[in-house]
This record gives sequence, C-alpha cells and structure tokens, in this order.
Amino acid sequence: MRRIGTRLLGLALCVGLAWPATAATSPPTWTGSWATALVPTDAANLPAPQGEVTIRQVVRLGAGGPRLRLRLANTFGTAPLRIDGARVALAAAPGGSGIVAETDRAVTFDGQSGVTIPPGATWLSDPVNLPVEGLARLAVSLRLPEVPRQASVHRSARTTAFVVAGDQSAAPELAGAATFTQWAQLAGVDVERPSGKGTAVVTLGDSITDGSGAGVDVYERWPDVLAARLQADPRTKGVSVLNVGIGGNKLLKDGSGQAALARLDRDVLTQSGVKALIVLIGINDIGGLSREGEVTPEKRTQVVTGLIAAYRQIVTRAHERGIRVIGATILPCGGTKVYRSDADADADRQAVNAWIRGSGVFDAVVDFDRVTRDPAHPERLLPAYDSGDQLHPSPAGYKAMGEAVAIGALVKR
Repeated sequence: MRRIGTRLLGLALCVGLAWPATAATSPPTWTGSWATALVPTDAANLPAPQGEVTIRQVVRLGAGGPRLRLRLANTFGTAPLRIDGARVALAAAPGGSGIVAETDRAVTFDGQSGVTIPPGATWLSDPVNLPVEGLARLAVSLRLPEVPRQASVHRSARTTAFVVAGDQSAAPELAGAATFTQWAQLAGVDVERPSGKGTAVVTLGDSITDGSGAGVDVYERWPDVLAARLQADPRTKGVSVLNVGIGGNKLLKDGSGQAALARLDRDVLTQSGVKALIVLIGINDIGGLSREGEVTPEKRTQVVTGLIAAYRQIVTRAHERGIRVIGATILPCGGTKVYRSDADADADRQAVNAWIRGSGVFDAVVDFDRVTRDPAHPERLLPAYDSGDQLHPSPAGYKAMGEAVAIGALVKR
C-alpha cells in the first residue's frame, strides 16, 4: 500500500508540474477591430507597376487599444505570397496617402521584417506597440517584390488605396501614387483589450452590407453607422463592427465570392473576440433565380426552403462558438432592373422575412424591411432611401439601417 501510495503521489506531482500556475490577473486578449472578406483577382485588376511595389491601404478601426496586430492573407493565392516589409501608422487625412510621421511603426513577423505566406493561409503579425483610439484611421503599408498573379482582395473597399514602385513603405506621403478602391492581401486588424473588455460584432451580407451606393472615404455604410454609435457610448467603446459583406454574394451558391455558408468559418467564426453576428443575405439568391433559366414554382420553393435551412445552419454553428445571431429581414427591391423583382419574387422575399421574424431561431431580429420600405408601396424602397436602382439604399437609407440595430441585442451592458 505504501508503494502504491508513493507512486500515486509521484504521479500527482508530475501532473501538477504539467499544469501552469493560474495567473493572478487575466492576460489581455485580442479582439477584431477591422476586417473584410476577400475574393480572388488577378494582377491585371490592380493598377500596379512591374517589380517591387509598396501598397498603402487605409482602414477605419472599431475599438481601440494599446497594441495591434495585422492579419495578412493569401486566401486565394496559387503560389506563396512574399511580403518583404510592412509598416503601420495613423492616416493623416481621409482620401490621402499621408501618414502621421510620429506614429509610424515597423511590423515584424516572428521577429523578422518579412514573411512568406503559403497559398490559402493567413498570417498574424507580431504585436505592434501603437496605441489607437476607436474609429482611428490606420494606414497599412506592404512592400511586395511583385504583385501576385492571383491576389486576394476586397473589390469594394470604398476607401482609397495607393500603390507606387519600390520601397516607400516609410514615406510620409506617396507622391505620384496610382489609386484604387480595393483592399489587397489584408484581412483584418486586431487590437489588444483587457480581458472581458473587447467584443466583435460581425456583419455577414452582400452588397447592401458592403455598401453599394455609399461614398468613398466617408464611412456611411450601415455597419459604419453602427460602429460610430457603439464608439459614441462609453459603455460600448470596446465593441467593434467587422464588415464581411461582399457585393453580389449569395447564401447558397458561389458567385461573387464564395457562398456565405461556405465562407462562414473563415470570415465569421474565427474572428478574434466575436460575440455577435448580424445576418443580412438572401436577396441575390431570390432575385438571381431569373438568371438561371425559367423560374418555376419548384425552383422558387427550393430557394425559400434552402435559405431557411441555411439560416438554421448559421445559427447552430455560431451558437456552438457562443456567438449570438441577429437575423435581419431582407429589404424590398420592387422595380429594380438588376434581376427579377416581380410579385412572385416579392412573395418569396416576404415568405423568408416572415420566417425570420417568427421562427424564434434567431436570438434577436432587426427588421430592415420595415425600416426601409415605402408604406404606400411595401414592395419598394422608400424613395428617400433609394440610391436610384431600387435595390441598394442611399446614404440616408444606410443611416436609418445602422440606427435601427438595437445595441442591447448585440452586447450585455
């Protein structure tokens, strides 16, 4: 018995040595402050010179923090992505390439100035000691030996980016730079927050979440409006909004980017600190049916039931990660020439919306349909909220949407 007892004691000591001591205080944690959803494109779609280039792109952060890190991506690359250098700084003015010089910081990767990212992979940088406030505009400069043949980009950044030849990553301003409105090879920015003081809200959607109809460098998409509301309230300054909408995106089928259900893990569930998800997607599945041949009752039923089943999948998978899911009703699009918008299409939309409102599957519902529709013609957008194509809201419409989201549905105060 003594021998067995001695062995058990020894085993207990070994096991005890294997467990780290509990820290007196919880360590800081990382929270997503900005993110985007990427799609593939080739080098011809970026106005880049041949050879070594510097790409400077600006992002508006959500929550602030004392340190940050970059999330670089080679999601759709067919070859390793080599980045020879990276820097971050606060942007000087909206729409310009200038930086606030005293905030310029070098970014490292495992202590090295550059990194090679395998095809399909993402890479987190080392932490950067740059304190940033909520809604700060961050300039991210990447030095590449060449633009990859197949880049991973977000096509509708609605923010001006700059590209010049050579290594100008530390330049206070990029004189003579070519401009474009895409984000390239950059998937996210995380900030360090005290434990329990950071939360990310992800908005999953299509062009209405991506902001078609909104201006450039003015941050007037509905997730931008929501982000500004959160930062204006001292109780929610630790909450960020991560917009992963893709123009033309569908829930059930690939098209403009992978189907939302297919990119759920990458663009939503693995974001740092995500605690809530707002889902606004489905109008392209409904309207785009007319582009796939004859619209039959059977095809219409398949779309409606397919959307409902996919929403259930999203909620189930998010709940397994402890993420609250807010369902958003689909906006009216009567009269649009983009795709089918007849009475049958509206009936399908209304059927999906009725399920979103009444199923009880979602943790909460934001009724964007009610917010944006014309009371006299509920199948259409309110004229003041119409960008002109009877599909995408105007800046006034996006403002109404961003103000309609109940903060209490997103975070615990």
